Amino acid sequence: MTADDSIGRIDDEDYPAYTMGRAAELLGTTQGFLRAIGEARLITPLRSEGGHRRYSRYQLRIAARARELVDHGTPIEAACRIIVLEDQLEEAQRINAEHERSAGSSHSSATA
Repeated sequence: MTADDSIGRIDDEDYPAYTMGRAAELLGTTQGFLRAIGEARLITPLRSEGGHRRYSRYQLRIAARARELVDHGTPIEAACRIIVLEDQLEEAQRINAEHERSAGSSHSSATA
């Protein structure tokens, strides 16, 4: 691995840089919570060569959202489902906006 490869990973949202202990510490939660959202298939941590769970910044953001919901009384399974639905809604809105932009540019090209 070159220095350039290492530097590029600093900005990589999906690079599994955090151990379970460090991830739990950053989130202010327990390792058991991280295991539970993994078992609910909300996030799937990668494994190190030694078999230890490793988390990315993207996964930590998802876990933080789950913790927020759970802290407000939502059962963990429901919190995981809410997050999946929020993600699906965001993707659908993004696709819809793209279609509207392309339809708008097609319409203005046709009238020009």
